[in-house]
Amino acid sequence: MTFFFYDLETSGLDPRRARIMQFAGQRTDTELNPIGKPLNVLIKLTSDVLPEPDAIMITGLTPQQTQVDGITEAEFLKEFYENAVKPDTVFVGFNNIRFDDEFMRFINYRNLHEPYEWQWRDGRGRWDLLDVVRMTRALRPEGIEWPFAPNGKPTNRLEFLTSVNKLDHNNAHEAMSDVLATIAVAKLIQAKQPELFNYLLGMRDKKKVAELVSSGSPFVYTSGRYPSATLHTTAAVLLASHTNQDALLVYDLRHDPTPFLKMSVEELTEAWKYTKDPNVLRLPVKTIKYNRAPAVAPLGVIKDETTQKRIDLSLETINKHLQILKPNQQEFTEKLKQVINLLDEKRAKEQTSLIEDATSVDSRLYDGFISDYDKQAMQKVFNYKPTDIDSTTANIFKDERLKMLLPLFKARNYPSALSPEERSTWDEFCHQQLFTGNNDSKLAKYFTRLSELSKSNLTTDQAYILEELQLYGQSLMPTELDS
Repeated sequence: MTFFFYDLETSGLDPRRARIMQFAGQRTDTELNPIGKPLNVLIKLTSDVLPEPDAIMITGLTPQQTQVDGITEAEFLKEFYENAVKPDTVFVGFNNIRFDDEFMRFINYRNLHEPYEWQWRDGRGRWDLLDVVRMTRALRPEGIEWPFAPNGKPTNRLEFLTSVNKLDHNNAHEAMSDVLATIAVAKLIQAKQPELFNYLLGMRDKKKVAELVSSGSPFVYTSGRYPSATLHTTAAVLLASHTNQDALLVYDLRHDPTPFLKMSVEELTEAWKYTKDPNVLRLPVKTIKYNRAPAVAPLGVIKDETTQKRIDLSLETINKHLQILKPNQQEFTEKLKQVINLLDEKRAKEQTSLIEDATSVDSRLYDGFISDYDKQAMQKVFNYKPTDIDSTTANIFKDERLKMLLPLFKARNYPSALSPEERSTWDEFCHQQLFTGNNDSKLAKYFTRLSELSKSNLTTDQAYILEELQLYGQSLMPTELDS
């Protein structure tokens, strides 16, 4: 087994619409020593996509840089599969499971690659160091310095962790720098708390997670959905299986179940909604996906009073709330299943609306899995010369999404191979993406946000980035509109 640590810088937060602008990765052995050369590339931003100005102000990576020094998405994926996707590789990052992995699935899908197999076939897997850091801080903090945000609250941000522990991290939010910093933090935990490090590495196995959670006994659970004030850690207990076959519903035993057991389905639905408002009673029920390497451990790891005090949760409280919950669990669970059905119906409608609003097929990865037939068809397309891909080539696919993606794939990756007719179609597609909606168009909103940012107190570097973004937006406007 080897690790492949990786990090992305992206044009925005939504993997359906935003794009990867930089990819950096480094393979290591299990002792976290580097193996081979790092992979560090910029990826060209295509003319149908506008970056989110706020994202660029953080990373400092402009669209112009990617176009001058970057490679296409198809070229990047070729390097990725040659250098990163090797048997028995565990892909690791800092919040990668919730963020980076999503972007990697969409870039694969958009470029006619199977979007999931890179992460699980041939003994491969994934792991997220962020929850490892959180659980280490909560349960076994000894030997490591733990940072606090300027407001005094505990924080586990990578740049703060490296700073207080005097680890090299010269350029936060630059992908290669963040990769090396993540490896350094992993080394620190492995050295100071090797038992917990190896235990959580083993919990990448979803069968082990399911065995612990499904036992029916309370367990320790660390997640970003729990408050930082209690170090994102609580004790939870299984309620029931979710409608998703890879997920379970668990109850947070930090909270007295009494008021929730009395609620109707409608009241529980309202209480399930996520809010940061401390005055709103929020349902302490969470979905745990055991194929996402969750940070879970037996309850015995908090048996000492020091740990219980650190996370502000006693075994007495846990047992008290468990005794209240158990006699009412079946009825409570039945209500929750109705809540889930209502919320799923609402999400389905929202997702349908989202897809209908999109002018391309890019956002439809989760419409369904790609068939074995179409996987073979995709392999055939990769052997075609770009000039051999035309309007009839799409007939090789059965999946309508792939048929729609093929001309976009060609235009984005091989623009010089477009025929005059294809070039005209591509230009019209880009125009629809940027200008549809007039004052509510993506380009109009882009310039509005740039104007808002220009009124802030900007450093010299930020002012330069803002000017570059202004020039980039202007470069996408037709000549008659730009004059």
